[in-house]
Amino acid sequence: MNPEANLTALGLTLPLPPAAAGSYVPTVRTGNLLYCAGTICMINGQMTHSGQVGKEQTVESAKKSAEICALNTLANIKAALGSLDQVARIVMVNGFVNAIDSFSDSPAVINGASDLFVKVFGDAGKHARAAVAVNGLPRGSTTEVQVVVEVKV
Repeated sequence: MNPEANLTALGLTLPLPPAAAGSYVPTVRTGNLLYCAGTICMINGQMTHSGQVGKEQTVESAKKSAEICALNTLANIKAALGSLDQVARIVMVNGFVNAIDSFSDSPAVINGASDLFVKVFGDAGKHARAAVAVNGLPRGSTTEVQVVVEVKV
């Protein structure tokens, strides 16, 4: 399975790797694990989705937002490893959804990221996950995704 060919087949292209927006780096590798900092739904410096699900955003639009977060994460992974072919598997995804109080459909929103990882990596894209609602994210982003990746040795 060729992850970059799969992206092309899906009609998707990786954005430029997002720069760190604070005192951190986009990725840290230790051994065969690559820890990816949280990415929000910006493409080339422009926010694509802002506001809370249940107010400014719907579950469906927020799901697209989570997919964009995943694309940003893939861009950071490629920048760190040189190629998405170096990914052995997606291990863990932590998804955050900017939502109104009592919102309980975070898993459906974060499926936007999870589904993309499976489409790109097949079975190696299946991962453990948390999906939680919060009352705010950086720059008003609708979603944020953090990922842990196993790297081929």
